[in-house]
Amino acid sequence: MRDFKFISIMASVLSLVTVTGCDTVKSGSEEIIEKPEYTVVDGKFTPELLEAFGRVASPVVSPDGTKILYSVGFESIKQNKGNRELWVMDINGENQKRLTHTAESESNAVWIDGGNKIAFTSKADNGVQIFVMNADGTDRKQISNVEAGVEGFLFSPNESKVMYISTVKWKDTAKDKYPDLDKTSGRVIDDLMYKHWDEWVENIPHPFVADFDGKSISNAIDIMEGEPFEAPMRPFGGSESFSWSPDGKKLLYVSRKKQGLDYSVSTNSDIYSYDIESKTTENLTEGMLGYDTNPAYSPDGTMIAWLSMERNGYEADKNRIFVMNVETGEKTDLTENWDYSVDQIAWKPSSKDIYFIAPYLGDTPIFSINVETHEIADVAKGQYDYAALQPVNDSTLITLRHSMLEPNEVYSVAAGEIKQLTSVNADLLSQLSPITIERRMVPTTDGKEMLTWVLLPPNFEKTKKYPAILYCQGGPQSAVSQFWSYRWNLRLMASQGYVVIAPNRRGLPGFGTEWNEQISGDYGGQNMKDYFAAVDAVKTEPWVDETKIGAVGASYGGFSVYWLAGHHENRFAAFIAHAGIFNLEAQYLETEEMWFANWDMGGAYWDKNNAIAQNTFANSPHRFVDKWNAPIMITVGEKDYRIVATQGMQAFNAAKLRGIPTRMVVFPDENHWILKPQNALLWQREFFAWLDQWLKN
Repeated sequence: MRDFKFISIMASVLSLVTVTGCDTVKSGSEEIIEKPEYTVVDGKFTPELLEAFGRVASPVVSPDGTKILYSVGFESIKQNKGNRELWVMDINGENQKRLTHTAESESNAVWIDGGNKIAFTSKADNGVQIFVMNADGTDRKQISNVEAGVEGFLFSPNESKVMYISTVKWKDTAKDKYPDLDKTSGRVIDDLMYKHWDEWVENIPHPFVADFDGKSISNAIDIMEGEPFEAPMRPFGGSESFSWSPDGKKLLYVSRKKQGLDYSVSTNSDIYSYDIESKTTENLTEGMLGYDTNPAYSPDGTMIAWLSMERNGYEADKNRIFVMNVETGEKTDLTENWDYSVDQIAWKPSSKDIYFIAPYLGDTPIFSINVETHEIADVAKGQYDYAALQPVNDSTLITLRHSMLEPNEVYSVAAGEIKQLTSVNADLLSQLSPITIERRMVPTTDGKEMLTWVLLPPNFEKTKKYPAILYCQGGPQSAVSQFWSYRWNLRLMASQGYVVIAPNRRGLPGFGTEWNEQISGDYGGQNMKDYFAAVDAVKTEPWVDETKIGAVGASYGGFSVYWLAGHHENRFAAFIAHAGIFNLEAQYLETEEMWFANWDMGGAYWDKNNAIAQNTFANSPHRFVDKWNAPIMITVGEKDYRIVATQGMQAFNAAKLRGIPTRMVVFPDENHWILKPQNALLWQREFFAWLDQWLKN
């Protein structure tokens, strides 16, 4: 799953926000989405203000190390979509300049031609294509004309070649099979993985290698022609799944070369090396059975680094940093003696060390590891999450940083000195009433200690009583670190007058392999006791109204809410579940990624001799509806094929039949997440309306 009221509050929310400007300007016949001009009233953080934040992303350092290219996106409630523009600044954050002013987003931007030009993708008349412009934003030209469009790209080091990602047809459709039925909407399905996350699998991504003469790309070759396999892997893979050798003679790519049933039960992806001249392919990780991803040649070309999981079928296994000597083929696990899971890697220019990002004890810092000694050093830490790695030299890098208090901005890290370079959201943040975040260690029922974040509302007074919200994390194995979410925003929750309790329960990374793995095969077990432990510890505070505590969550967090509803012994006064698993037996056969169901649930429900699986299904939330006794709101997206909408609909029907106060919000055009701006606002308004009705009255 990794990758989380009967009284309307629309009028009250809008009364807290004054719109002082529009969020669009005209460009020809099209409106360009610009930064909204919102003014905060009385310091109140609202869902509208959450949508107004600029979304800073994708910093890229110029080849000479003097400039940073980055993007800033804004959402338009009126247009119900977002727009992302490109910006550039000096390496020290000065001379920030906007480069693009278009109605369509620019993405995947990189420097080319020694920093004289910038390449990026944007929508054209024939779909998303590759464009090039001068470094000052002038002379914008389309250089690709790919029929199926371009999803991402990567230029070779000398820029004579470009790898781009585009889709190819996976199988014949019903219309292909029966040409006289040209209007049929039916699908003929013979194997698994016919759907994935939010799409019916009819086309799959492939890497193409083409020539580039500085003006256009030509002579494109599908380097996996005839292979019915994805590269990159859906749904999250992109350009980070590829790496050119420094001499441009080889291209690394990630693929799980399986299909149908075999694909659905396996996480065994591999790193492949494609020889540009001979057009031959070599599997570099054959025999390594888990996910192998994020390949990266060292700058000197002598080594390849990548992230590797050990066990097939376990998508939340420890992500190790592996390196391979290109000449000898010798492979080494650099993090063998480090008990945490890595998210991102990037080589230092000297090729002697690797920067990496990993969840660690409730935060997500930056570290470095020496390739020879395997010694790990702190690079950037604190109560923050770091989210990008762009080395400038061996002692300086550019990154993104966020926390529960603020969204991403660009930062530099130089020999331990951390400097904020952008302040896209400083004006809004400065107008908000501050909140307090406490880092607590809570005793668990099995004698351990659990880090639990406690967020206190603005203008907090110890002599007052506050309602509280237990936040249940999805994933299930996704860190409850210093994350900033545009859906499950903990600062937004606290700003509505709630104490927020966010435990790092069993089954989360950042606290060692044992802590992370305990949840698998133990749904409804120790991690639920951890939730009770966190709530029971915090509710003893005199400023928590123990009769007004709610529980909220999505995905596995939604499962948690459904399970807690049947076992909470009156701890909670209200629940909200989004995209949650209600009926585990149905989920086992409804989800498409069977490797997840097999690993986390322990196996099939019909395997009566499988004690782990039988325990899992015996703890399915739908079996305990008879014990539900508190109001529950359920939200679902009908394009969610990961946890299908009928899971939530079953829960809604069950609550109604039991006479439990309930509400359901259905989004026909959303998937596992709620992405469209107006849908996002509807979701937030109903979310707080439900909580306010049951926890504040």
